[in-house]
Amino acid sequence: MTNQPLLEVRDLQTVFELDEGTVKAVDGVSFDVYPGRVLGIVGESGCGKSVTIKSVLRLIEAPGRIANGSIRFRSKILGNSSNEMIDLVQLPAKSAQLRTLRGNEIALIPQEPMAAFSPVHTIGNQLMEVIQLHQPVSNDEAKKIAVNRLKEVGVPNPESAMDRYSWELSGGLRQRAMIGMALTCDPLLLIADEPTTAIDVTTQAQVLSLLRKLQQEHQTSIIFITHDLGVIAQLADDVVVMYLGKVMESGPVDQIFHNPQHPYTRALLRSIPTVHTKNRSRLPTISGSIPHPFQKRSGCPFVARCQEALPQQKCANQAPVLKAINEHQSVSCFLHEEGVNVS
Repeated sequence: MTNQPLLEVRDLQTVFELDEGTVKAVDGVSFDVYPGRVLGIVGESGCGKSVTIKSVLRLIEAPGRIANGSIRFRSKILGNSSNEMIDLVQLPAKSAQLRTLRGNEIALIPQEPMAAFSPVHTIGNQLMEVIQLHQPVSNDEAKKIAVNRLKEVGVPNPESAMDRYSWELSGGLRQRAMIGMALTCDPLLLIADEPTTAIDVTTQAQVLSLLRKLQQEHQTSIIFITHDLGVIAQLADDVVVMYLGKVMESGPVDQIFHNPQHPYTRALLRSIPTVHTKNRSRLPTISGSIPHPFQKRSGCPFVARCQEALPQQKCANQAPVLKAINEHQSVSCFLHEEGVNVS
């Protein structure tokens, strides 16, 4: 653990130039990821979570591009010293440096392992390929590492699983094998893009417990992308709440859940059923829907759905900026600039 961030993202803007207009999928996002900690990025579908992490990995394809900002990573391989940070935005998208980082120091657990694994190659072949791409080891050594990784993530009979295809495994075992592949090179940063979306609740709990166990054992930093606040409460140390490509609120998980400061965060938390929710009662919902990406907007992106918007059209005409309101939390909302009591 260190007070220096492993990853610093500052004012990240990712746009898609389409015939219909320009879509700002990520609009000025900033956050830090610290060694040995889990950062949860949460928000409704379409808020820019996945595009943000694809930007970090430099996997944005045309017509998308990173228009502004920096993504600084403390690489042991590319840096000249342990304190030097490399701006990934400045590296060519198809450069050898980025290929060295991906899978080695920064690894990805994709949303759907069935689509991520090749259906015509065995699990073992794919794990060994990743290992030998980044490590100068023989086939026997690569196989031994791969078997140990599968064993570590709880795949039964890992030697036998090496010879199986992804479509022969259950959803939970595929996800475990994908986690094993991501961990083959002991990455400094693990990015999990909604890895529990397509599996049942019991398996989801097992996968989350596995990720937390592995993170604590290896002191790996994790960025966990999800729309499920229950998952965030169980796994994350720090939270970034996104809406329409912007950060609405960020801070430690306890502060976000017990002292939320943005109307959007409070609305998300109200929509979660609790043990105190009455039987057959209707859960609170957020009125309206996320605006169309081509819709022009000048004020706060959440203003059309916000029940706490200020009068005199301030929220509709001016865009608030993300700023620290206490030692731990940062919020993008005029309620705090106006000194309104939001407790």
